[in-house]
Amino acid sequence: MQHGQHEKDEVALLARVSAGDRLAFEALYRSYFSRLSRFIGRMTRNAALIEEVVNDTMLVVWQKAASFDGSCKVSTWIFAIAYRKTLKGLKAGDDPVESDASLYEDDSGNQPEQAIGRHQLRQTVADALDQLPAAQRAVMVLTYYHDMAYSEIAEVVECPLNTVKTRMFHARHRLKDLLWNERESTR
Repeated sequence: MQHGQHEKDEVALLARVSAGDRLAFEALYRSYFSRLSRFIGRMTRNAALIEEVVNDTMLVVWQKAASFDGSCKVSTWIFAIAYRKTLKGLKAGDDPVESDASLYEDDSGNQPEQAIGRHQLRQTVADALDQLPAAQRAVMVLTYYHDMAYSEIAEVVECPLNTVKTRMFHARHRLKDLLWNERESTR
């Protein structure tokens, strides 16, 4: 399906949600649940917070669907809500708990050594991402895990495009340093 058609379908679905169509809402919820869970899960490791933020985000979508004005993509609007809810949850000061790593696994049936190596690499990158400030982590996650353009990210995190670029610049350098230090400490 082409991106333009997909966006039109989502706009139509959201219009039905704004009219109180529960089936449309369920379809939208199913469509976004795993994407939002992955995004929020890379912002925090608190499994309860992930579930709470996904549900809070979708509740806002249900309640505020009529306020969507089409000035951005539906996905941008929903991710912006999730981002704000995640920051609010992080500010509440919940202690992070280990996330269920199986949510991020990619067991494609390869050799056990390769699977262990991939798991260790994913864990190392996830640990390094955890050490970035939330604003930088969000930019990295939205870019690399959700294929968003900087202009979309600027809308999600509600800041100027140049700020997104600056955050990405600093995040890349910080991540490189963290990963280099990790590599040196395991030698």
